[in-house]
Amino acid sequence: MSATTHGTTPYYYVPGLSRHPAMAAFGLFFVILGAGQWINGVDWGPWSLAFGLAWWLVVLYQWFRDAVHESESGLYSRKIDVSFRWSMSWFIFSEVMFFGAFFTALWWARAHSVPALGNLENALIWPNFQAVWPSVQPGATASPAGIVEPFQTVGPFWLPTINTALLLTSGVTLTIAHHALQDDNRTKAIAFMWLTVLLGATFLLVQGYEYVHAYTDLNLKLNSGIFGSTFFMLTGFHGLHVFIGMLMLIVITLRLQKGHFTKDRHFGFEGAAWYWHFVDVVWLFLYVLVYWM
Repeated sequence: MSATTHGTTPYYYVPGLSRHPAMAAFGLFFVILGAGQWINGVDWGPWSLAFGLAWWLVVLYQWFRDAVHESESGLYSRKIDVSFRWSMSWFIFSEVMFFGAFFTALWWARAHSVPALGNLENALIWPNFQAVWPSVQPGATASPAGIVEPFQTVGPFWLPTINTALLLTSGVTLTIAHHALQDDNRTKAIAFMWLTVLLGATFLLVQGYEYVHAYTDLNLKLNSGIFGSTFFMLTGFHGLHVFIGMLMLIVITLRLQKGHFTKDRHFGFEGAAWYWHFVDVVWLFLYVLVYWM
């Protein structure tokens, strides 16, 4: 990840004993504990969750600060660079599996579960049930027992289309910044990185407005049956990943401003770019499968 080398670079740098893994696990314990208790209505659940998140974020800041210091001290050789690349690749692969599970749930519900509820075996139980996906027929809720309040679905125009344009444009600006860094044009790279961050922030604002519109005007909520569940889980988790990617880009941009990275050694930049492009690709699948179909 480092840009500079001072002194002799080890063949493969192995850091000494560190408190960071144990401290991070300590914070995550309170995150899980608090989240579980909050869901079950325990009053101190949100406080435990907030404490765990704050603790975990402080530990991450210290951990990353140490890693940056090691990098800028010239301790990371080519072997470490390869290790980082494999690590980021496997991390993104795990994210592919994560979103793949939700896309599979969407497909299974639409292609198998809802049609099965409308077959002849269930016709006597729910004689008036229309086994169609809500986005195909207005007014359908995919709820045979009629326990889901009527709602309207979110179409592709115009907010999702605007967000698609924002994310695709951010991928272009990020690529321009990368090429600028490779050309040793740091000023241009920083400018386009901040532009990418701005596009990501705008995406989140538009999605927040879309959620308010869905809840207040369309009555589409997380508890709106299988459609509401899959819609908000897919778009919500994607929005979370946009936010995380935006934080990555901000950190990388601040490091660029401090003089970190060179045109030849900048995997920290590349890793964040990989993640951002992955988020772009996931959104394209979302845009087609959730909003258009």
